Amino acid sequence: MKTIKGPALFLAQFADDQAPFNSLKSICEWAASIGYKAVQIPSWDGRFMDLKKAAEDQDYADEIKKTAETAGVVISELSTHLQGQLVAVNPAYNELFDAFAPEELKGDLEGKSAWATQQLMYAAKASKNLGLTKHGTFSGALMWHTVYPWPQRPAGLVDAGFEELAKRWTPILDEFDKNGVDLCYELHPGEDLHDGVTFEMFLEKVNHHPRANILYDPSHFVLQCLDYVQFIDFYHDRIKMFHVKDAEFNPTGKQGVYGGYQSWINRAGRFRSLGDGQVDFNAIFSKLSQYGFDGWAVLEWECAIKHPEAGAIEGAKFISEKIIRVTEKTFDDFASAGTDDALNKKVLGI
Repeated sequence: MKTIKGPALFLAQFADDQAPFNSLKSICEWAASIGYKAVQIPSWDGRFMDLKKAAEDQDYADEIKKTAETAGVVISELSTHLQGQLVAVNPAYNELFDAFAPEELKGDLEGKSAWATQQLMYAAKASKNLGLTKHGTFSGALMWHTVYPWPQRPAGLVDAGFEELAKRWTPILDEFDKNGVDLCYELHPGEDLHDGVTFEMFLEKVNHHPRANILYDPSHFVLQCLDYVQFIDFYHDRIKMFHVKDAEFNPTGKQGVYGGYQSWINRAGRFRSLGDGQVDFNAIFSKLSQYGFDGWAVLEWECAIKHPEAGAIEGAKFISEKIIRVTEKTFDDFASAGTDDALNKKVLGI
């Protein structure tokens, strides 16, 4: 077993044009001041880093790393969630995702996919240059509009969808393998990889690629009514990253999983600040520790009610208290009779 590292903070939801949230140095200093030991950097945010430059210039990568460490934290991982989304986009969502790519690619479905693929290639090299071994992203989605089978899906559609998804991601996975970095998909509604079954179908299509792994976030499973604790039993060998995010699901006689097109504040299922939702983090931290999870517990703050700074301050303390210092001995060692082959044979009657 290994003791989970943390607390760490995903910076995406805190980035802002106002200090201290507008530069890597100042936001890292703020994170350290409220108890965080590491930060996860959204690679698309130019206020924090230039992804291409970090991939091509080791000195620049060293500078980024030093900036964080001088501020009092280390970098846990990079994230390409927005770029990963664009690797695979159904035409129905083309315009909705224009904001995730450069302005000149607006409306250009193929151009955005090519740009996103290159971004992931940069992310593999940048992660290596920063001394990181794990990276978080989204899978994108070609089939999400068919998630509820009405009208009936055409025969072979799902298989063809995963074939295409694997075709797009296999070269990226190979690049991450070349750079010694695990690529971790956050299983998330809106993505073709959104639960264990879809991850397994994808894994089969990429020939069980050793770099195809999971960013575990229980909040997305609460909203799907999935057993998020047993999920760890099934997939612990592929779980390489961990977002600590809370959620609640309170169905009524009027609304359930789909949310009735309501805003986040009015949905039956919604994300909450740590400790304000329904996720059993005691069970999760125990399971991950049991299986030797060797990574960071990273707060991803999302809440429709609480202020983000309050959520961040409370979150650092919450995660620190949940991390289990794992034991290096068995609790009943005091009663051990030691190793004695003759005694063992006598007890066995042989």
